[in-house]
Amino acid sequence: MLSHARPGPAALPASPRASRGLRQLLLASLVMLAALLAWDASGLDLPMARLFGDADGFALRSHWLLTTVLHEGGRIAAWALVLALCIGVWWPRGPLHRLPPGRRLQLAVGALAAVLAVSALKSLSTTSCPQELTMFGRSAQYMSHWHWPPGLTDGGTGHCFPAGHASAGFAFIAGFFACRQHDRRQAWAWLGGALLAGTVLGLGQQMRGAHFMSHTLWSAYVCWWVALATDLLFQRLRVRQPLAAPTESA
Repeated sequence: MLSHARPGPAALPASPRASRGLRQLLLASLVMLAALLAWDASGLDLPMARLFGDADGFALRSHWLLTTVLHEGGRIAAWALVLALCIGVWWPRGPLHRLPPGRRLQLAVGALAAVLAVSALKSLSTTSCPQELTMFGRSAQYMSHWHWPPGLTDGGTGHCFPAGHASAGFAFIAGFFACRQHDRRQAWAWLGGALLAGTVLGLGQQMRGAHFMSHTLWSAYVCWWVALATDLLFQRLRVRQPLAAPTESA
């Protein structure tokens, strides 16, 4: 008598709850995009930059708290956490114990992918940082980050959009997507922690004249979309083990 194999979780159609959750995430993404475009249209980048800089430059550019603690310390802490997440895929500790291996892998991959995505966009940008602009005592002309034609430069070094350092915090938005179907409290903790860390790191750089506020906001949005795309990919592939509830025994 032939046995009929039961289809695995990857073959099951998406549940109504999962579909509703995806629609909510996409709606939230559109709302965030509208808010970002509104910020860009408001022209508030320059007034915010002038809170910390003037024709003599940015007084806090070399402040120890912003350079040693937030800049260097933040970068080291972020990479240490990424390393811990990578190791935690196979040897989980603490809250990672409550996640299946596939979700732990998703978390590590999502965080790394977000950092790389922001870095790739920065490499293409011709927008220079505020500390290089004529209004702050240097030689570059202000140019919106939307001006991307090849060969178009503002007279500075460019490669300042979006905010790379802020992505060291925002990259961990991936934790929200990795945990949301298993531990909602942990998921919101990841999201809140990532947004707080990214905002603090971004503001620190803005006070030094290294970024505009829009650079930080767009960095957060890129990390959000990378985390969402990684979540959709891992749901499709079901990496290492089913990400849904375990199959009941016959």
